[in-house]
This record gives sequence, structure tokens and C-alpha cells, in this order.
Amino acid sequence: MVMNIKENLIKLKKQIPEYVKLIAVTKTHPVEIIKQAIEAGQTIFGENKVQELVQKAKQLPPNIEWHMIGHLQTNKVKMLLPYASLIHSIDSLKLAKEINKEAKKLNKVIPCLIQIHIAKEETKFGFNESELYSFLENNEFKELTHIKFIGLMGMATYTDDYFTIKNEFKYLRQLFEQIKKFYFYDNLYFNELSMGMSNDFHIAIEEGSTMIRIGSLIFGNRNNL
Repeated sequence: MVMNIKENLIKLKKQIPEYVKLIAVTKTHPVEIIKQAIEAGQTIFGENKVQELVQKAKQLPPNIEWHMIGHLQTNKVKMLLPYASLIHSIDSLKLAKEINKEAKKLNKVIPCLIQIHIAKEETKFGFNESELYSFLENNEFKELTHIKFIGLMGMATYTDDYFTIKNEFKYLRQLFEQIKKFYFYDNLYFNELSMGMSNDFHIAIEEGSTMIRIGSLIFGNRNNL
């Protein structure tokens, strides 16, 4: 089936409030398909794998905003930083320190989101609540001067149960509000809540999402590489 990328984007944007950023998830989709989305006005794209993000970024216009939305290994940080506009997946102090170290070498401050584990699946990454507080209260957190923390990210359980998803997103929003109040009260940038994908973005927006990560509704099912 041939996907009409432009029509898909128009249809999707009609369902999204203006304040919600649409991140088009391009994993496994070729550059030719992404170009169609760019021609339709899309400028923010998300990738799960560093190599794929870098490869595509090199072939596409420099004004494109690339978001790293997948699990990030410390040994891939150096490769990623020249191309990433935002990293959604800070899930350990070790990773944060590596990003800070490499960003300092580039004389850059990297915007990042802290990933929270809200789903029932154990396979998903992210801090739990107690780990989050330990991270924020660690003395080394204050030394992360080359990271600009701008919010939280989370992935809900993959299920059709509306209330399970809603409760997970509600929990993430409440956690966001709590740590903003106590840890980021003087941070003008800590305003982003990245939650919601193709199957649950309506619920995420109801619960306060400011960024949604959409792949299949724009590009169709993934290619298996």
C-alpha cells in the first residue's frame, strides 16, 4: 500500500493542539520517505538507533531537528551529539555524565529529557520514582552543566486498556509537576512532557503531553531491516 505522507500529516495535525510538538518517528524508513514528510512541512524527526539517526541526518537538510527517542548506550554518545537536538532517554547517572563530558568537548549544552519507567513491561527503560529522586539529589547531578533538562519522557504499557494507559500518563504528569515544583522551580525550560505514540496519543494529550512520538500513523508499518 502506498502511503500518502502529506495527507497523513494533515489528518494527524488536525487532531493535535498547537502547543503539542509532533515528532515523526522514522525508524527503518528510508530517506526518500522522510523527504516526503519534509516537503509536507514536518521538521522534527525521531530515531531509536544512533547509527540510523546519524546516517539520515547526514543525507537530509541541516535545519531538521533530530530527537533520539530510543535507549542510548554510553558508547554511542560521542557519535550522536553533533546531530541530536534533543535526547529523550536519560535513564542513568552514568549516561548523563557521559553526555555532559562529550557535550563539554563540543562546547555545547544538550537539551535532554529524563526517562521514567511507567509501564508494566519490565523490558522498557527509565528511572522508577525512587531512582529519579536519587538521581536528582546526587551531588554529581549539579555538575551536569552541559545538559539542559527540559522535562520527562515515558512510554505507557502496550495495551488496549484505556484506563491502564490513562493512569500511567496521569502518574507521569503528576510526577513531572512534583519535581518541577521542588527541583526545577527556577528552570524556565523544564516544561516538556514527552508521552504518547500512534496507539495512545489522544490519551497522552488529555493527560498533559507536550510532545507525541508518531510513526505508523504517518509512515505506515515499519520495514523490517
